[in-house]
Amino acid sequence: MSGFLLILLILLAAGYVGLSWHFLAHWRGVASWQRQPFREHSLLGLLLLLHAAMLAMPVMQEGGVRLGVGSVLSLLSWLMLLIFWTGSYFARMEGLQIFLVPLAAIGVLMAEVLPIPHTLYAVDNPAFMLHLLVSLMAYSLFAIGALLAILMLWQEHALHHKRFALARQMPPLLVLENLMFQTLGTGFILLTLSLISGVFFAEEVFGKAVPLSHKVVFGVLSWLVFGGLLVGRKLHGWRGRLAIRWTLAGFALLLFGYIGSKVVLEFVLHRA
Repeated sequence: MSGFLLILLILLAAGYVGLSWHFLAHWRGVASWQRQPFREHSLLGLLLLLHAAMLAMPVMQEGGVRLGVGSVLSLLSWLMLLIFWTGSYFARMEGLQIFLVPLAAIGVLMAEVLPIPHTLYAVDNPAFMLHLLVSLMAYSLFAIGALLAILMLWQEHALHHKRFALARQMPPLLVLENLMFQTLGTGFILLTLSLISGVFFAEEVFGKAVPLSHKVVFGVLSWLVFGGLLVGRKLHGWRGRLAIRWTLAGFALLLFGYIGSKVVLEFVLHRA
């Protein structure tokens, strides 16, 4: 790693860790300083720019992307944080930052610690890059949907145990639920496009037919789970803990199908 990249990594990791501590201290009620949302948002925007530079520099140097577990985690955490940062202008998404900022710090460090695969995917293949972007956006949105489901459980627990100070820091349950379904709906559309492009246009995207791997199987299963949840919401008004269970189950299938397969390939089978 060059000296410039090392300095960038240190600044980025320190910024994410410091901001994580700031948010967690306030959520635990142990902070002795006031929150300043404008400064928090500005600092987060700066960290996102630094993170984008960390992601882009290896691509510019090599002319392609290496999709290892560490680099994918870093890219996904950046996308999720970018969605949160942008969405905060239009909706109250308070609470997600206590998950997303630490996750970004872990993603940045994992990209440098974990082994880098040998396979280099060229960025001059528009079909592949579009498939990759759509897939990562779908995974990011479903991950945010799962975190919103966890926040709903947290909000419900806080209200049940009369921890009103904590509950007031989060949006109301109905707001969280509506935001979760909006996120899942968009993610479902993108996952549909990802599966179509990956299965039916594999020759153009990857240069070869995609085998019926467990990654494809789990991707289809998660698509069925999320599709069933959205249909149940539309036709039968599914909500609450039922919707949370379906959301977490669908995301677990998606996570196991992609990240699980990458871990097995890279660390067990030692293949890219």
